[in-house]
Amino acid sequence: MRLLLVEDNQRLAETTKKGLEKESFTVDWFDTLSDAAAALETVSYDAVVLDLGLPDGDGLELLSNLRKKGSSTPVLILTARDGIDERVRGLDGGADDYLLKPFALEELIARIRALLRRPGGALGLLLIAGNVSFDTTAREVLVDDKPISVSRREMGVLEQLMRRNGRVVPKDVLEDKLYGFGEEVTSNSVEVHISRLRKRLLKAKASITVHTLRGVGYLLSEDT
Repeated sequence: MRLLLVEDNQRLAETTKKGLEKESFTVDWFDTLSDAAAALETVSYDAVVLDLGLPDGDGLELLSNLRKKGSSTPVLILTARDGIDERVRGLDGGADDYLLKPFALEELIARIRALLRRPGGALGLLLIAGNVSFDTTAREVLVDDKPISVSRREMGVLEQLMRRNGRVVPKDVLEDKLYGFGEEVTSNSVEVHISRLRKRLLKAKASITVHTLRGVGYLLSEDT
């Protein structure tokens, strides 16, 4: 899952970004409206965490423009503005949730996951394919109900494949979900994660297989 974090407090943003990445989210952080707007034009995010008081304007402007374009991307407002009128204005303006500063990182993560679990959201509680199950809340992969060790990137690959079980997932979609701006992505980064994931699944006797379709992408299928 790839998130956009818009926050001008560097210390808070770095702590929040680190905490979200620890929970297997890919996070792009920007501290201005203009940079965040440019990112939204480039990337299809699963959710946005949005501060309101930004150096070049009010975060509500970004939210308004996003909704005018017909985007249904979940937006969680993160701000120190604690007045009822402010909260109502934000929610009426298209926000999906509202969290006041200071906040507990655990609550922010729980609220983001709750947004992504809503109908039409990007996150489901439990993904199942063959004898493999993926608990998206606990971030745990099991084969025949036994947990297996999977790296954060491999888990990201498996999650995208399981969400599209039986459908082709283009390589660029995986890259978009796994890597944020500024992260180094080599030409074979995805292939390396796919290869390692295959070995883990094979060793655990999983009943699913990841197929490579040259020049097209990857396909997860259940063994028959």
